[in-house]
Amino acid sequence: MAHSLSDPIIVVTRRSADVRVHTFISSFLDNNIANATHIIEGPTKLVLVDGQFLAPYARRFREYADTLGKPIERLYLSHRHPDHWFGLGTAFRDVPIFALAETVDFLKEHGEESLGDHWKMGDFAPEIVVVPDGIVQPGEETIDGIRYLFDVVTDTEIDYHLTIKLPELGVCIAQDLLYSGTHLYLSSGMHRWIRVLSQLLTEDHDLFLAGHGLPADKNEVARNIEYLSAAAAAVADGMTGADFKNFMLARYPERRCPGIFDIYLPRLFGGAASY
Repeated sequence: MAHSLSDPIIVVTRRSADVRVHTFISSFLDNNIANATHIIEGPTKLVLVDGQFLAPYARRFREYADTLGKPIERLYLSHRHPDHWFGLGTAFRDVPIFALAETVDFLKEHGEESLGDHWKMGDFAPEIVVVPDGIVQPGEETIDGIRYLFDVVTDTEIDYHLTIKLPELGVCIAQDLLYSGTHLYLSSGMHRWIRVLSQLLTEDHDLFLAGHGLPADKNEVARNIEYLSAAAAAVADGMTGADFKNFMLARYPERRCPGIFDIYLPRLFGGAASY
């Protein structure tokens, strides 16, 4: 897949006393998929979420984190899709990395296969697979004075997905449970995914950090529910492949990053390996 590189988008999404939340978004151009990674900047330490996909953006994300002048306490990997963990091997080998046990097991068992499956990326792929060295358990933890709530969501965009909530800041780091302004990476778990997003609408958070695209509010959560509902109905009606892609592109012309269809269609309809 060809990629066009452009400058990333970097925004400070929330300020509260001595805490700042930063979002770093890669290119929206052409077939790129606007990977979004995040930094929670506390009084003395940084906590990062995900590591970017393409090597140049992973390096720039690390460079940006380093400009903040505080040590990286840890990096949380939300799930096992390569557009979230490939950058770990490029720019974060020296950082403590935490993930769900199922994500760690997948990378141990299939990480090299996944990397090999992306050989066409050339220098945009990492040289090595980095397996997280820490396990995240659902529950609560305070890091640098900031309260984090961790949970696991199953069978939505991916089989196991980590969510991180910062209740005092009103922030939900949803990652690939939410696609902000971009087309979604669809899976067979669309109905379960709708239920999870519907639950998020009832909670107190007002800022949602997506895995792709810009930070969002509950309106974008609702738009994701509508998108998933339309996609699930089209699949139930027997629509597949190019017909399905053309239907979704025509229905949602405002959404960006159409290259994501070519990534997930072989998996959704063709049974290709989910690497």
